[in-house]
Amino acid sequence: MRGLYAQVLVGVAIGALVGLARPSWGVALKPLGDGFVRLIKLMIAPIVFSTVVGGIAHMADLRKVGRVGVKALFYFEVLTSLALAIGLGVGHLVAPGAGVHADPRTLDAKAVESYATAGKKLGFVDFLLGVIPSTVGEAFASGDILQILLVSLLVGLAASALRQRVATVTAVIEEVGQIFFKIVGMVMRLAPLGAMGAMAFTVGKFGLASLAALGKMIAAFYLTSALFVLIVLGVIGRLVGFRIVSFVRYIREEIFVVLGTSSSESALPLLMAKLEALGCPRATVALVVPTGYSFNLDGTSIYLTLATLFIGQALGIDLPLVDELGLLAILLLTSKGAAAVTGGGFVTLAATLSATGKLPVAGLALLLGIDRFMSEARAITNLIGNGVATLAIARWEGELDVEKLRAALGAPRPTR
Repeated sequence: MRGLYAQVLVGVAIGALVGLARPSWGVALKPLGDGFVRLIKLMIAPIVFSTVVGGIAHMADLRKVGRVGVKALFYFEVLTSLALAIGLGVGHLVAPGAGVHADPRTLDAKAVESYATAGKKLGFVDFLLGVIPSTVGEAFASGDILQILLVSLLVGLAASALRQRVATVTAVIEEVGQIFFKIVGMVMRLAPLGAMGAMAFTVGKFGLASLAALGKMIAAFYLTSALFVLIVLGVIGRLVGFRIVSFVRYIREEIFVVLGTSSSESALPLLMAKLEALGCPRATVALVVPTGYSFNLDGTSIYLTLATLFIGQALGIDLPLVDELGLLAILLLTSKGAAAVTGGGFVTLAATLSATGKLPVAGLALLLGIDRFMSEARAITNLIGNGVATLAIARWEGELDVEKLRAALGAPRPTR
């Protein structure tokens, strides 16, 4: 098969079959998925650094950096708030946890102890301080996207101020970035194997029994994520000048890679390249995409409110409207604070449940068995959301090459 997306889809199917037929083999194939994701993450730091530095260094107006950043953060906050509210609404409408009837006394608190501990350390001040690395090397060693972005912004601003005096250095940084983009293309040939290993592990480890037992929650989340993409992001796409279905088709390879690996970061370098090909300026792509990977997590936001209501319904605990509004307010903060934390979704839930005190943190144990199956939808929704956000910000800035966009997506003329 020619298309990478088709090969990845075949890998996912084979992995699922292996996990079903031989669960122990499926679990043993986990290193294939982990190794592939690690190889991709290895490329993210140099690609983000070279793209951001190169993009900002060539900017004539440095005020544009701040303007794009403010617009992006405003857009992110509006969209993630809407996603949180939609998750809350669907949770009431569908009531996915209503038929579970779990006894709080039987929950395994030890199973979620690590998430609860991390959640207690999650705070706004901790998050802000965590963005600043102790050394430049620490940012690249840890792989924290926000830390890398901060260092890249500072270097880019300095390079822009010095201009011709460091033109050679800037050119070298950009050329090094092209080398790493080429390496990503080579590594992506292993995507089918990585997807097969990750899916084989998921099905072999957790089985389909957990899917059947909590199928209503999974179905509600997948359907809500799909409707969010088609309706909410679809409306934004029409305003910008493209159809969301065309855009999804355009990034189908990245979507299938994310489907197989359950990690939206595995598609970050390719997404950046494709957005540039659609007519987004390099500087806008460099600023919006890495920032969005921490602040614009639409799929994760839907999951957070939906999962919280699921826990309450499953345990038979009704939350008054006042508590739900308080929950929404807390999630607006904690959903950003856990952006770069391993197991961020669970850490955020733990932090939120601890802060409200209305639901036991041990309730997270109800979701452990199915969380892996929902992580694919979270990651795919996050990926599409960040792609749409970049196009929207570029259009907002008046710098989107509409002819390129129309040629690639067959898009309608943009709304004026």
